[in-house]
Amino acid sequence: MTSLIDRLISAAPAEWAAYTEHDFVRRLGEGTLPEAAFRHYLRQDYVFLIHFARAFALAAYKADSLSDMRAAAASLHGILDVEMRLHVEFCAGWGIGEAEMAAEPESRACMAYTRFVLERGMAGDVLDLQVALAPCIIGYGVIAEALAADPATKRAGNPYEPWIAMYAGPEYREVAAKASAQLDRLAARRLTEARFPEIAASFAMACRLEADFWQMGLEQSR
Repeated sequence: MTSLIDRLISAAPAEWAAYTEHDFVRRLGEGTLPEAAFRHYLRQDYVFLIHFARAFALAAYKADSLSDMRAAAASLHGILDVEMRLHVEFCAGWGIGEAEMAAEPESRACMAYTRFVLERGMAGDVLDLQVALAPCIIGYGVIAEALAADPATKRAGNPYEPWIAMYAGPEYREVAAKASAQLDRLAARRLTEARFPEIAASFAMACRLEADFWQMGLEQSR
């Protein structure tokens, strides 16, 4: 049986590719991304993660079963206590402290995606919310694993190799796998074929907004 994330990717191939194969991503693998672009991205990603934690709190509120509430709580834990910790530790290696990131003004690109996710959750149901979240949670793992497996990815002397290793690593793979499994559980109860075009359009928009987030980093370095 095809997973929902695979169906969504197949329904939005151009948007998915524009996000997962963005020039920002390519240059991470090459080690040619300007340092200013990466630093800006790191600071904004901290702000981004805070709003995503709020989205999972909303998912718990929107849930209509204990199992969905527990899944949302587990994902909230994953953001607050796994991904946020990984991010803060990683940024410390770049000389960026948590206080500096907490004081970072939110960019328009960050605001656009995070508010889109929260709007889909408030206007729709928990499936709408999880579909809007999927490009970030699952996409980061896909991007990092693809870079890690690509022979063209620069290893020695690439300052972005630790970022690739972090998101391709087992701890984050588990977070992404759980998000995909939760999508399938929600779809089994809530998804109809008549509804699929609507959630596919939401997924495509989320991919476009994720690509804009990468672009934000590139433009910061110009």
